[in-house]
Amino acid sequence: MTGIGRVLVIVYAILALGATGRSFVQIVERFDHAPLAFTLSAVSAVVYIIATLALVFAGSRAWYRIAWITISFELVGVLTIGTLSLIRPELFPEATVWSFFGIGYVFIPLVLPFLGLWWLVTHPPTSTTSSEDAAARTVAQ
Repeated sequence: MTGIGRVLVIVYAILALGATGRSFVQIVERFDHAPLAFTLSAVSAVVYIIATLALVFAGSRAWYRIAWITISFELVGVLTIGTLSLIRPELFPEATVWSFFGIGYVFIPLVLPFLGLWWLVTHPPTSTTSSEDAAARTVAQ
């Protein structure tokens, strides 16, 4: 992976670390204050971790599928939580990673899944079937 793909993985990894740290501190220190918000922060951390790994290994069809699932889930999550935090702020007495569409993270959580999905569309895994492999070996000999 090179160029923008590498940058995408780095940003996902940074968000994974940030969301993991944030949710850990929130849950340990004051979970009773906002259990929904802090649980959603932990969910976003898991999503970012899996998305990071899936993008790194997206050359494999299985990981490519996992990347689609996690990044699509991330997009639905940030849009849903972002909207709910605007129209029902009482549900979130404390901010989550996805509150207000990721305002606490400079809206990166809002933009990132679109970039991730674009990357997946433009960089599908290359696959060769065993008959293509055999043909390639025959030609090479």
